[in-house]
Amino acid sequence: MAVALLTTLGSYTALSSSGRAPAGQSQDGPLLVRTPSGGDRLMSPSPSLSSPSSSAEPSTEPSSASPTPGSGGSKPSPSRGDDAERTPPAAADVPLTWTADSQVWEIGCSHDYVIAKPPKQVPPPPPPQDAGAWAATQQAVHGRKTLVKISVQGRSSKAVVLKALRVRVVGRSAPAEGNVHAMDQGCGGGISPRYFDVDLDKGRPLARPVDGSDMGTTIPAVRMPYKVSAEDPEVLLVSAETQSCDCRWYLELEWSSEGRTGTVRIDDHGRPFRTTGIKGLPHYMYATWKHQWAPMTDG
Repeated sequence: MAVALLTTLGSYTALSSSGRAPAGQSQDGPLLVRTPSGGDRLMSPSPSLSSPSSSAEPSTEPSSASPTPGSGGSKPSPSRGDDAERTPPAAADVPLTWTADSQVWEIGCSHDYVIAKPPKQVPPPPPPQDAGAWAATQQAVHGRKTLVKISVQGRSSKAVVLKALRVRVVGRSAPAEGNVHAMDQGCGGGISPRYFDVDLDKGRPLARPVDGSDMGTTIPAVRMPYKVSAEDPEVLLVSAETQSCDCRWYLELEWSSEGRTGTVRIDDHGRPFRTTGIKGLPHYMYATWKHQWAPMTDG
């Protein structure tokens, strides 16, 4: 009996150490083992030899039963999808809303666009309310000046203090090439927001409060801070100018409310605003009586 048992263990050990199954028999299948009575019997392989979990490389994902740092227990770690669902959008923590319109013409009529195509291929100036769509189809760049009208309003009746307005220039290059097309076609009424001037040619441009106008009446410049709420919005008009570069830039509006502070980025629908110098470029105005663009004599 003892001899038969040793033979059985010896056969099993030899098979295990060889790492191969008998011919015609899969290593993952049952093993043929000699029993103590001298007969043969099929036995399932040991999990340590053929279990897929033991032969595979260790998983790099943390176990769901392992406690996360600082959790104080064995609470499963949330998946990336759970994190995305539980993390609110950043805008939800900002107590104000804003919109920005960069297709604003001075006193409703005066504006220049640089367009890299012959004047014969440029359609007539649009009405001011269609300026954005017109400029997009012509791939027009603001020439010399960009006016950005920013409407700011609180989300509730609680006051939000607008502390500062800053300028960030993210790119400078040589002025864009093309022809300057003036939009001077039938001026409209005046504007009366808070007015800021920005010189993009400065190494560190600032948004400087300046006087505004309402139908010819001067509105004195008011320096920040301002207060806004749901019932008391503000409109800021930023006039950014350049003579020497094709500048890409955006604004940062710093706010505070109920002991919290923050900054919102104000740009052109996720992209920087763009303003280019026009010095030396051909300058055209639309001649309505000829239905075509004509050169301006004053350049």
